[in-house]
Amino acid sequence: MPRIAANLTLLFNQHPFLERPAAAAAAGFQGVECLFPYQWPAEDLRAALDAAGLPLVLFNLPPGDWGAGERGLAGLPGREAEFRDGLARALDYARVLDCPRLHCMAGIPGDRVDPHRAFDTLVANLSEAAALCARHDRMLTVEPINSRLDMPGYLLDTPARARAVIEAVGHPAVRLQYDLYHARVMGEDLFASLADCLPLIEHVQFADYPGRHQPGSGTLPLAALLAHLDALGYTGWASAEYFPLDDADGGLDWLANLRGEAGSLTE
Repeated sequence: MPRIAANLTLLFNQHPFLERPAAAAAAGFQGVECLFPYQWPAEDLRAALDAAGLPLVLFNLPPGDWGAGERGLAGLPGREAEFRDGLARALDYARVLDCPRLHCMAGIPGDRVDPHRAFDTLVANLSEAAALCARHDRMLTVEPINSRLDMPGYLLDTPARARAVIEAVGHPAVRLQYDLYHARVMGEDLFASLADCLPLIEHVQFADYPGRHQPGSGTLPLAALLAHLDALGYTGWASAEYFPLDDADGGLDWLANLRGEAGSLTE
């Protein structure tokens, strides 16, 4: 079974953020990720991670004005300088936090932007960012995020579109972040899609479907999908990125059940 990480932005919200790594460790997670760490000094977050004994496996580049609805800058023509500044800030945090992966959100260009121009802008920004990330020994990921429920208008909403961007960039430092929930919302056959995308997958995330809550709240066959990834040879992380139906400390039976199912498969 892949190593399981917790998204600290969505989980353990009953704790102050810098206490969440310890809560994740106590719950049995092997690593953590978050959306945006920039609200806290990198040194303070590093101290919290070290005290918990957990690695930070991924976080996002600055997304623009989140409160105004922006969801990334990489595919927005005219925002290239802001994108570069955000990348530099993320790399500074990644160095202090010893985080190997940075997720680059493509953005919501809007109806007034020609989609081909948005695509070309995304490829150009990723190409420049990939070279810089490679020099700093970091991986850059792009994630298809569903445009049906969670982010209408998002530039990369299917694995096929994300693959097209990755292939257009053609740099080994740019790889795929595959979220099982988002792919399911977009109607993907997850077992076939994972097999097809595996050579490009750097990181996996999950939430149940429907609802985007904890495993067991919906119909997503998580244990079978993780076993499928094992069989395909995936050796990376799988991160829990869901909205708990209750407080996270009281809704984690799924983690023990998942490990029990994985153990039974190897006996």
